Amino acid sequence: MVSNAPLRFPPAEPSIMGMPQTTERWTAERVRALPDDGRRHEAVDGVLLVAPSPGRPHQRAVLALVRLLDPFVREHRVGELVLSPADVELDAWTLVQPDLFVEADGRLLLAIEVISPSSAQADRHLKRRRYQAAGIPQYWIVDPDARRIERWRPGAEAPDVVTGPMTWEPAAHGPCLTLDPVALFEDVWR
Repeated sequence: MVSNAPLRFPPAEPSIMGMPQTTERWTAERVRALPDDGRRHEAVDGVLLVAPSPGRPHQRAVLALVRLLDPFVREHRVGELVLSPADVELDAWTLVQPDLFVEADGRLLLAIEVISPSSAQADRHLKRRRYQAAGIPQYWIVDPDARRIERWRPGAEAPDVVTGPMTWEPAAHGPCLTLDPVALFEDVWR
């Protein structure tokens, strides 16, 4: 059964490094109360992030990823593939909306952000650190301009930078999805 409630994860130690100095902290509840203005509103460790509506390359990349992931997730009953806007609450101070995510039994298995110039800094730093701290098994940063995927895992100091075929194995010794970034980005830039 699909729930409209946001996913909730155990709190992690707040990350102060790289956090703007401000006296105002945003909660997930406060972000949800903002009026809909067509922009994406998120909070990471109490810092409000606001992004404009995405452009066409971003949306084509999301659609190409859905075409790849959805049949695999459904066929192998891995969980549910969810598209933004959909809230993921990591703690009271962190409410994010990954472009795509796969969740199963209340656990986030994969979070994906397709970056654009307006979101790259937050996606690569603030959000990435929070996904890692929350123990999300994989966080993909999809860069349509560079035609690459950065795959982050908890505890990693650097990503696996993927430009050739990669696999995603959501469960140990389970089925694997093979993804070809070259074909993905050809679809995006067709």
